[in-house]
Parts: sequence; C-alpha cells; structure tokens
Amino acid sequence: MTGTPHEHTDNEAVRAQVQEFNNSEYARLLGMEITDAREGYSRVTMDCTGKMNPGGVAHGGAIFSVADQAFGIAANCCGTHRVAVSVSIMYLVPATGLLVAIAERVQDNGACDTYRVMVYAGERPVAEFTGVAFRV
Repeated sequence: MTGTPHEHTDNEAVRAQVQEFNNSEYARLLGMEITDAREGYSRVTMDCTGKMNPGGVAHGGAIFSVADQAFGIAANCCGTHRVAVSVSIMYLVPATGLLVAIAERVQDNGACDTYRVMVYAGERPVAEFTGVAFRV
C-alpha cells in the first residue's frame, strides 16, 4: 500500500470488511472467497461446480457474480463507501473449474472510480468486466 492515500489503513478493519463480504449470503451461496484485498485491488475465487449452464460451462451469471464481488470489495476496501453506477461484462471464452477474478482501479476522478476486473480460468482470461463506482 505504499504511496497510496490510505497508506496507514487499519488492517483489522480490512480483515473485518473482507470477512463481512465473504460471509454475505450471496457469497456463501456461490462459494466465493476473497483471497486478497486492499485499496483499489482485490482477488476473489469461485469454483464453477454446481454453476453450469445447459451447455456444460459456467453460467454467465456466475461469472458476472464473481467479477462483481471483486469489484465490490476493491471499491469499498479501506473505509470509502462506494456504490456501483454502471457495469458491463464481455465474455471471452467458456469457462469451467476454478475462476479467479482480479479487480484493479484504473481511474479515480474524485467522485467516481473505474475498475477493471479480469476473470480467469487458470491462466486463460474468460471475461472482462468494467465497473464505475460513485463515492457516497
């Protein structure tokens, strides 16, 4: 976190927020887990088992959900409350197995922040999600 405006963030508060996100009903329902989070960044995992569409690959809603979870914690980690105002996703290839969503803030204009979330199955990118969050 060196060099960020939140350099002295309370690590206990971050852990509590991650735990709150991990223990939310929806995260538990889908088996999502935040494995890393800090100001403007997060990493979330989810196994596709039980989340397949009739074609035998991960349902688009499941892929969107893991990307949205990564966006949510990256945008709200470290004490600033933000709400989503716009999101979009582009599905690149079908996915199975363990998904990893990595969110990074790419723009901060003071009122709204833009995040890019890449979802991977192994090393292969399967979706690209863009989210804009408004500071409340």
